[in-house]
Amino acid sequence: MPELPEVEVVRRGLERLAGQTVSTVEVLTARSVRRHLAGPTDFAARLAGRRLGGARRRGKYLWLPLDDDRIDDGDVLLGHLGMSGQFLVVGSQAPLESHLRVRLGLEPIRTGLELDLRFVDQRTFGGLAITTVTPSAHDGTVVPAPIAHLGVDPLEPTFDSERFSDRLRHRRTGVKRALLDQTLVSGVGNIYADEALWQARLHYARPTETLRRAEVGRLLAAVRSVLQDALGQGGTSFDALYVDVDGQAGYFERALAVYGREDQPCPRCGTPIRRHPFMNRSSYVCPRCQPRPRRARW
Repeated sequence: MPELPEVEVVRRGLERLAGQTVSTVEVLTARSVRRHLAGPTDFAARLAGRRLGGARRRGKYLWLPLDDDRIDDGDVLLGHLGMSGQFLVVGSQAPLESHLRVRLGLEPIRTGLELDLRFVDQRTFGGLAITTVTPSAHDGTVVPAPIAHLGVDPLEPTFDSERFSDRLRHRRTGVKRALLDQTLVSGVGNIYADEALWQARLHYARPTETLRRAEVGRLLAAVRSVLQDALGQGGTSFDALYVDVDGQAGYFERALAVYGREDQPCPRCGTPIRRHPFMNRSSYVCPRCQPRPRRARW
């Protein structure tokens, strides 16, 4: 699933659409607007004729304000990429993609070029909806109402490191499970949790209540470092399902230290990386750099 860096790359690509007006809306797959409870017809009717504002993001969600770029009121177009969702900005005459779900035609820009904003999603776990905004439950920032419960992501200026440390250390769970809890900190998924834990020399099953403040600080620094590095390389693309709005893949896979590198040498100490089952997924660790705690929490 695309995580914070991949979604931020897409958000930056959508910035070019600010100020453009949606002229036509085609919903080709109703499931892709299932989060818009009024249904596909209402979705299309409410979106046609609206002007797009500058794209915004929290964690793995992104949205575009409609008609007004103010952040404190109004409707927004909210999107989640799910496992395989893609936003593509292409010429309106471009061939239709095999898994095209929603197609927004945009009024011609000054050059006369007609563009589409297309939502392509092979597995249809992602989706779009039109919704209103409300203050976040965590920092008061105005966000779409359906994601007001999400935690602040670690690259946002309103992220409170001390609050994060207190909340993390008062939990009784494994540290990786906590990192994946989007109500605690949003945007971190399986790939970047493993990479950050390796950087911080922490095992994924380390009980959160045993973490010292210095260890939490080291972990948070590692999370931010990994996310920023991934952003600099366009995110991680293991296959063609994640691309930016121009269809280009990211290259951070080449820099991964542990994720997906079972039996390959640890870049730090040379010990073979191990893969362990974790929450119907996998965790990758260096057994030397990240020794398993005596009292593990999964």
